[in-house]
Amino acid sequence: MKKLFLLLSIGFTALAFSQEIAVLKYSGGGDWYGNPTSLPNLAKFCNQNIHTKINPKTAVVEAGSPDLFSYAFIHMTGHGNVVFSDNDVTNLRNYLTSGGFLHIDDNYGMDQYIRRELKRIFPNNPLTEIPNNHAIYQQPFPFPNGLPKIHEHDNKRPQAFGIFIDNRLVCMYTYETDLGDGWEDQEVHNDPFEVRQKALKMGANIVNYAFKN
Repeated sequence: MKKLFLLLSIGFTALAFSQEIAVLKYSGGGDWYGNPTSLPNLAKFCNQNIHTKINPKTAVVEAGSPDLFSYAFIHMTGHGNVVFSDNDVTNLRNYLTSGGFLHIDDNYGMDQYIRRELKRIFPNNPLTEIPNNHAIYQQPFPFPNGLPKIHEHDNKRPQAFGIFIDNRLVCMYTYETDLGDGWEDQEVHNDPFEVRQKALKMGANIVNYAFKN
């Protein structure tokens, strides 16, 4: 119990003052390392446009590591399987309930796996679609119609699902949009400037919400 209290105390302190972001490393065979230029580009965009001071050299943190508590915003992506150990599940639950924020961006193919694992983390807090009038779509950039579409896969509308704890959004799962692809260097996917700007602005809104809530 003392060990858990100390860990949570460290977490509260770090999350209260940190403006650092990281990529989540997980097991299961999925490519957690996908989109290597996306988070550095998002950090640079946020620093230039919403006055953050994020280190653009992106850190990597494992799901079960106590270092998770050093970051106010964790980004997760991939195309395939996701498996969290029991320690990962406990650590992620403690991180999110003590002020952390997890953004999961389906890079196409991880949907069934991440839904299964999120149920293990929060069995009593199911994913629910985030309404278009939620604060995450309002500032600093307005998205009155909700999540933008960045890449097409199966002709489905983009959706953002969330897990809420005491009315605070602690986990945002973006599906059928591929925001991370839109954050990557232009030559990776050859997305038009306007598309990349939409993706980066939406990403800045997510970061802004994570830092302020």
